[in-house]
Amino acid sequence: MATEAFAALVGGRQISPFSSRPGGLSVDDAYRLTPLVRQMYEASGAKPAGRKIGFTNRTIWTQYGVYAPIWGYVFDRSLHDLAAVDTLSLAPFSEPRIEPEIVFGLSAAPSAQMDETALSSCIDWVALGFEIVQSIFPGWKFSAADTVAANGVHGALLIGPRHPFAPQSAEWQRTLPAFRIDLSCGGRPIDRGHAENVLGGPLSALRHLVGLLANDPFNPPLAAGEIVSTGTLTKAMPVAAGETWTAVPTGIALDEIRLRFV
Repeated sequence: MATEAFAALVGGRQISPFSSRPGGLSVDDAYRLTPLVRQMYEASGAKPAGRKIGFTNRTIWTQYGVYAPIWGYVFDRSLHDLAAVDTLSLAPFSEPRIEPEIVFGLSAAPSAQMDETALSSCIDWVALGFEIVQSIFPGWKFSAADTVAANGVHGALLIGPRHPFAPQSAEWQRTLPAFRIDLSCGGRPIDRGHAENVLGGPLSALRHLVGLLANDPFNPPLAAGEIVSTGTLTKAMPVAAGETWTAVPTGIALDEIRLRFV
């Protein structure tokens, strides 16, 4: 299964969901595939850069039939700074969609015993970014276990300007659960999101991931230096070559971001 998932992820092709096959696939067993898929990425020359959390936005659970957050790896080859990359080719991805997300850079390893204030002390910087997600399963039809096997449906992560966290920690803690964001394409409004949709706020989503990993016998906990993308603030929207997408936050000291697809 890991070999098949990896080949589909890097080959831009689609396969039938593992959960629909004889014997099915559970979420617990899917996380046993995660280190195998990671090893295949590393054998191909990629280096893990962090994690992405998926399905933290409770408003989209019914749409996908996935009712709890999952996670996957972000690798150096899928990670970009928007200051250096303002266009992205969609050719490598299967049924790509765009998600505006809060991204954290960790300065220290968090623990499951930390509340959100303590967890904030582990954050080096915060930014707004775009995650490009893809479905190796036709029509975005899958179970939660399938998304885990597919490395959290991760395609690419593009990060906007990074802001130091510690100097304004109290302000970030106040605004991160409360801001809103407007997503547009070619100047046309597409969707409006609210931070509270993401498990009550991005810090809560990060705390949830820390707890998941604390109870995972197959995958390592978060470490200093990792980047964590905390889940989409709006609906995940299909994208096409030639489009330019913009995300504008309100109520938080983060920058507008923009990306054009080719």
